Amino acid sequence: MEKASTAEKLDLTGSPSPPADENEIDYAAKLESPLDALPDPDAGLSDEERALIDRKLVRKLDWLLIPWLTLLYLVSFLDRTNIGNAKVLGLVTDLHMTSGQYNAALSLFFVSYAGFEPLTNILLKRLRPSIFIPAIMIFWGICMTCMGLVHNFSGLAAARWFLGMAEAGLFPGVNYYLSCWYKRSELGIRAAIFFSAAALAGSFGGLLAAAIAQMKGIGGKSGWAWIFILEGLATILIGIASYFLVHDFPDDAKFLSEADRQRVIRRLKADAQSSAEHEEFKMAYFWASVKDWKTWAFAVIYMGCDGALYAFSLFLPTIIAELGYASTTANLLSVPPYAAAAVLTVFIGWLADRTQQRGWCNVGVSFLGIAGFSMLLGSNHAGVKYAGTFLGALGIYPCVANTISWAANNTEGVYKRGVTIGFVIGWGNLNGVMSSNVYQAKDKPNYRPGHGVVLAYMILFLLGGSLVTHFALVAENKKKLAGKRDYLVEGKSSKEVEALGDRRPDFIYTV
Repeated sequence: MEKASTAEKLDLTGSPSPPADENEIDYAAKLESPLDALPDPDAGLSDEERALIDRKLVRKLDWLLIPWLTLLYLVSFLDRTNIGNAKVLGLVTDLHMTSGQYNAALSLFFVSYAGFEPLTNILLKRLRPSIFIPAIMIFWGICMTCMGLVHNFSGLAAARWFLGMAEAGLFPGVNYYLSCWYKRSELGIRAAIFFSAAALAGSFGGLLAAAIAQMKGIGGKSGWAWIFILEGLATILIGIASYFLVHDFPDDAKFLSEADRQRVIRRLKADAQSSAEHEEFKMAYFWASVKDWKTWAFAVIYMGCDGALYAFSLFLPTIIAELGYASTTANLLSVPPYAAAAVLTVFIGWLADRTQQRGWCNVGVSFLGIAGFSMLLGSNHAGVKYAGTFLGALGIYPCVANTISWAANNTEGVYKRGVTIGFVIGWGNLNGVMSSNVYQAKDKPNYRPGHGVVLAYMILFLLGGSLVTHFALVAENKKKLAGKRDYLVEGKSSKEVEALGDRRPDFIYTV
């Protein structure tokens, strides 16, 4: 009789099927025991009653977690990219900067932003979200306000450096945070709604910049300075409010009853996750992430969409202005591409959750961006170029949220997942240095070198990386299902088996 693999004996929820023979009972028992050891507040209820309670719990989580976090990222992305709107309102001229100095100021943000990201999720876990997130928001709100008070390149560069340091913790932190609340099949749509705030920030930022620009001359400040000052002060106020509106992890969240807390932890355990529970930090978790090929595979994919993202968001008003439109009109025309991208981002998040085919979703969407930047690169017609900005936005934004969800889905362990998400996002954002420098003033009005570099990023890293990672994960799943990873649990206790995380034979990767 052929021995059945561990992965075949367990479905994705960790529920064991009858073993093929008595010699195999040990594997199933070891993998089942963590869930059995947890208290069940719904013991004795029917499956229908359990499902109704679960739906109510998820709706409760959605309403208490997602809206405020989405607002925070809208503010974050608005604060880091509004310098593009400020540029078309005279920032470079008023500060007597060269085009190279402007690009250097953009680059400094990404150096500090990317450099601190791998560490931030460890701080988030140790300090608690309700402390860490409000603190960094107040810090970056102060930096933002100071950007409106600078008088030269040195002042702007310093403010951008500290802005990057302060903002580093929000995006990786919230994606990691959400992965500690939701099942793998539920994360994509939530991460997409959260990240759609980036597209809405681009859309809203253009409208807001056009309105604030009318304050030119008040207090002796230019319109661009008021963009920074008002948005920075708003960020500080939102940061203070976040102390009361950002909740901690499931094991310590005050809004959960004890029964709901048990339900959240049980449903994550059933999804082969341990992220809801307390875990002490060990350097072994850091090295487990560093040595995992998936960490670097997702980092390559993410650099493909993130490098394109920042090039697009920082320079879209400039690109549109070069089509012959005035500064205010250019800011307003930047609104529709972002709005379309927000809608598609949420749709792809929903589709990827339903199909569990995150790799193919990335591949399909990337072709839209490749077509868009090809239009920007190859045409001199203003209408075609503007249409290219639509396709560019549609091909970039959905892939960012989907890639982070894909990485989170395939990394198990409280700290390992946090470190992995930090590395993936940090490496992607380091490519913002490239994004800040590929659009040079000497290349206007067509900016062909810039469009060409972004196009190469999308083809090589986003499209190519997604394909390679998809097929590599498919191959690994086949090995697990064939029993070729069962040796990993032989002779191990249930605690040791659980410590294997995503290497467990029953942990089937999301492709």
